[in-house]
Amino acid sequence: MCHESYLLNSFFSLSVFILSAVTIPSTIEKVIYLTVFHVSFIMFVWSYWKTIFTRPATPSKEFCLPKSEKEQYEKEQHPETQQEILKRVATSLPLYTRTGAGAIRYCDRCQVIKPDRCHHCSACDMCVLKMDHHCPWVNNCVGFSNYKFFILFLTYSLVYCLFIAASVLQYFIKFWTNDLPESHAKFHVLFLFFVAAMFCISILSLFTYHLWLVGKNRSTIEAFRAPVFRNGPDKNGFSLGFSKNIAQVFGDQKKYWLLPVFTSQGDGFSFPTRLVTIDPEQPTECLQPAGLDKGAVEGSAEQTTPLSESQNHLLGNAFYIEEDHKETDVLKSDESEAITISIESES
Repeated sequence: MCHESYLLNSFFSLSVFILSAVTIPSTIEKVIYLTVFHVSFIMFVWSYWKTIFTRPATPSKEFCLPKSEKEQYEKEQHPETQQEILKRVATSLPLYTRTGAGAIRYCDRCQVIKPDRCHHCSACDMCVLKMDHHCPWVNNCVGFSNYKFFILFLTYSLVYCLFIAASVLQYFIKFWTNDLPESHAKFHVLFLFFVAAMFCISILSLFTYHLWLVGKNRSTIEAFRAPVFRNGPDKNGFSLGFSKNIAQVFGDQKKYWLLPVFTSQGDGFSFPTRLVTIDPEQPTECLQPAGLDKGAVEGSAEQTTPLSESQNHLLGNAFYIEEDHKETDVLKSDESEAITISIESES
């Protein structure tokens, strides 16, 4: 696939050069055309390269079973007892998602407890953090480490093809009205327009779909199968609101959004979730967000324990209580209702 893309881009470049040298009469128009073309081409190749050669992030040793627990797990024949072993190890990990049956997600092939949003890729034969899909176009897994690069690859591919198709359109029309001078450039005009338009249409659908996923803070896998938390599946469990969802992938500094450099938030092992209901098995602390009446927290009937460092990292510096399109501030009530946290798990 990489070899085919290289050949296609080489032919694109050759056709554009012939078109600008033979067909376009104005020198200024030639300079502008070639400048914009090469800028978009460089950004396209850069993001494509980063998507291909960025190694997918995998779970750390923290998610591997200790030697003693691993031996017990392998010797044990009963799934219930195996789950008890996994639960003991998982108590110190920032895990909120579960299988469809409510069990700890464990990869027998990689022998690791799967972090939230992590999946095993059969093509790469490894567990990939925040796996989106395995892409044959780049011959690589698209996940936490290169998802931004993949989005930019689609972006610059679309810009690249749109610019070529729009620039060649006038000469394509002249070809059909017999106003184009007779030369060998006619073939390149036809090739550039048809191929650029074809790729533009196909990339546009994939690009808009992934922009929608970014806005919802979902992966392709989560779009087809909602992550399962201890309280059940919730397709919007990781959605923090549109602006924060964008920042999860592209980062806080907008000046780096269009550059193929890694700026995604987090470490890939834990992710902030919407705060809806308390997870009874996960130790948490009733934190008081700004604007919340102090009595609402003090009136909570459920006593909780302090957050560990990993859980503090998961929840971040603020409470996220935003819905997908219409965000709401922290709720107050006369009955002093407790703040609760929504936790999802993946099947």
